[in-house]
Amino acid sequence: MKITGISNEEFATLQKLIFKEVGITLADSKKTMVQSRLNKRLVHYKLDSFAQYLRIVQITLTEKIEMINLITTNETYFFREEVHFDFVKSLLTKGVASLRIWSAASSVGAEAYSLAMMINGAVGKDKWEIVGSDINSEVIKKAKMGLYPISWITKIPDQYKNRYCLKGKGKYEGQFLIDRSLCSNMHFTENNLLEQNNYLGEFDIVFLRNVLLYFSDDTKEIVVKNVISNLKVGGFLIISLTENINSVKLKNLVQVRTSIFQKIS
Repeated sequence: MKITGISNEEFATLQKLIFKEVGITLADSKKTMVQSRLNKRLVHYKLDSFAQYLRIVQITLTEKIEMINLITTNETYFFREEVHFDFVKSLLTKGVASLRIWSAASSVGAEAYSLAMMINGAVGKDKWEIVGSDINSEVIKKAKMGLYPISWITKIPDQYKNRYCLKGKGKYEGQFLIDRSLCSNMHFTENNLLEQNNYLGEFDIVFLRNVLLYFSDDTKEIVVKNVISNLKVGGFLIISLTENINSVKLKNLVQVRTSIFQKIS
């Protein structure tokens, strides 16, 4: 069975649907990527066109969720953009009594576990917490498992690798598991950054990295305002080095370093 490529009209329909559901603006340049990720779903349903698949998405909630999951899965790895972890480490060296961090687009959890490895031991056992969240239900399941390809372990510093990474054997050969000792202080949940998430409480630091680039300026402003409503006064918002929030005008947020902002009121 040969699948007909997604047409410009079909892709435009998909762009509107993704923007409506999760606020993400899919650039025209993402057409090939989207087609590649969704092809497996057409094969699953034995379809030969994206028009047929879009009809299923529009009438079946479970397939709409599956489609969103496939499109919103982003590249991630441990200790990505090391300068941000160095910043958190500098705060730890000054001495903090307690610490709550929100990994607000946590994907499969590499960012959250990287932070946990670094914080555990530097702050009292019951004095730190990391919350990881993502709109993608499948990556949240993977984050909760904490099981990763062994190739990912190369990004983890030896001091943490030796202490917190358990190499798999037998059917888990070629994978490694994050030590469960970290998990009692961690929580992963699904959420939508377009909505206020007051139930999560307040945080000392919010990591909002590698997600803003998918939003239009208007949507970016909504997301940042929602996120910093969960940030304590004096707390820090950290975005990716490749992103900016120049279009977001907030008087209570000041830049203290490249890609790092502090809430002042």
